[in-house]
Amino acid sequence: MKASLGCDHAGYELKEFLKAELLSLGHEVVDHGTYSTDTVDYPDFCGPAAKAVASGSADFGIVIGGSGQGEQIVANKVHGIRAALCVNEYMARLARAHNDANVIAFGARILAKEYALEILKVFIATSFEGGRHGPRLEKITAIEAAESGKA
Repeated sequence: MKASLGCDHAGYELKEFLKAELLSLGHEVVDHGTYSTDTVDYPDFCGPAAKAVASGSADFGIVIGGSGQGEQIVANKVHGIRAALCVNEYMARLARAHNDANVIAFGARILAKEYALEILKVFIATSFEGGRHGPRLEKITAIEAAESGKA
């Protein structure tokens, strides 16, 4: 699978850790930055990471900041993105199984690196269940289309 990564300065170290782990597991990685701990604005990096997923050039995205909140918000502004801030494996499983989330957001000041990796593994391994969740996603898509003027 191909992952699209984006982070701010607070998420840089976690991004680098997860990137190395993903590569060691055989995944491809597209790194949209940032590339240091110098202070930056997260929309500049998390937006492109989400756009890569929305365009189909990546299978899933990872956005990382201090709390993950702003990064999730930015990703969710991209048409076609369903980003979920996950702080444990249960949330990651439900985000994929029930919401078909295609971007996961992490707070580097919230999670230990090793635990973030375990959460990410669950996110990657979980498939969308469909069923009763399908019509709900269709409603989300309809709201998104109406709000973007594409309805």
